[in-house]
Amino acid sequence: MSHNTLKSGYAELVERLNRFPQGAPPSETLYQILRILFSEREAGLVALLPIKPFTADQASRILKMDLVETRKVLDDLAGRAILVDVEQAGQTTYTLPPPMAGFFEFSMMRMRGDIDQKLLAELFYQYLNVEEDFIRDLFVRGETQLGRVFVHEPVLSTENALHVLDYERANEVIRTATHRGVGVCYCRHKMMHLGRACDAPLEICMTFNGTAQSLTRHAYARLVDVSEGLDLLQQAYEQNLVQFGENVRESVNFICNCCGCCCEAMIAARNFGLLNPVHTSNFLPVVAEAACNGCGKCVTACPVEAMTLVSTNDPRHPKMKKAKVDEDICLGCGVCVRTCSHAGLSLRSRPERVITPLNSVHRTVMMAIERGDLQNLIFDNRVLWNHRALAAVLGVVLGLPPLKQVLASRQVKSRYLEYLIAHVKV
Repeated sequence: MSHNTLKSGYAELVERLNRFPQGAPPSETLYQILRILFSEREAGLVALLPIKPFTADQASRILKMDLVETRKVLDDLAGRAILVDVEQAGQTTYTLPPPMAGFFEFSMMRMRGDIDQKLLAELFYQYLNVEEDFIRDLFVRGETQLGRVFVHEPVLSTENALHVLDYERANEVIRTATHRGVGVCYCRHKMMHLGRACDAPLEICMTFNGTAQSLTRHAYARLVDVSEGLDLLQQAYEQNLVQFGENVRESVNFICNCCGCCCEAMIAARNFGLLNPVHTSNFLPVVAEAACNGCGKCVTACPVEAMTLVSTNDPRHPKMKKAKVDEDICLGCGVCVRTCSHAGLSLRSRPERVITPLNSVHRTVMMAIERGDLQNLIFDNRVLWNHRALAAVLGVVLGLPPLKQVLASRQVKSRYLEYLIAHVKV
């Protein structure tokens, strides 16, 4: 088999992907996926690219290729949504996104004829839903996760709304983004090819800012304005879909509108809920027992099976039920509150506020520390980082609690980092 060939492009690419804090455990299924998305030459070239954003000039030096040819390769990969290319101040920077949320999903965000999407969907299902190593690696390693849940804003009371910060509101992400794109939901598209898709809207998953700029330029998403973005959000609310977005406060790059039956994040939350694979909102539902009639609408609506019906233990009505919340696995999305027609549910604040990383650098460093991969971010010999980039990473490390600073120091084994942690006050 080709992936067993010494130094094959695909084997090198798998090694490269596993330098991300989010890995891609090797399996025959993964190699089949990569063969559909990359030629072997492309896989070998991408394996040499930096973890952090880079320019064509930097890539040209790393790949030891002519600049014109390098730019052609990079632009072709970006045109197929393998790389994300962002134009700013007249310069294009490229990034290889991780598989999720990244080029796995992008490959299914539009209907296309250049690859066999049915076969790809079957392989994704095998790799993500049957083998599970990738999903476990993505969602349950470490405390800091890729994504977080946005609360269902229409059900917020006036008092609740006072405690919701702007970055916790999906509508604020839509309003403030530099670019907004909407594309086909990867999860439901995948399930459609398997004959398992639900009837939730297909073209409703959103990307923002630099990611949206790249995907809309290459027609993997459709550019929308604020008004249409808010209309789509309202449609998602009406369909009882959960807003699952990037776990950062600044420059959120995606918000998926997730159903419990098709979407990977909700399936992971259901299968591994006690391991906290998804960061929750800052709310929990509360059952008003006097108003609850045990209809079960909230149980049907909950995407992670956190709502159940239990006996009221009323001897006069032995068959009567009431809703009960499993707070350990509840996402705090609020979908259950919307479905309750008897005012039997409301939201309350969680006892402790959920912490959201500032930006993607902060989140990536946290994930890398917790997963034992920080050395890959700092000492990747392909990165060619400047002092500013290194300072950004170290700045995040220096702002961590002491225990995580120790973990970071042990992983990097750098006397310089140990000195900074010991002497620099942030």
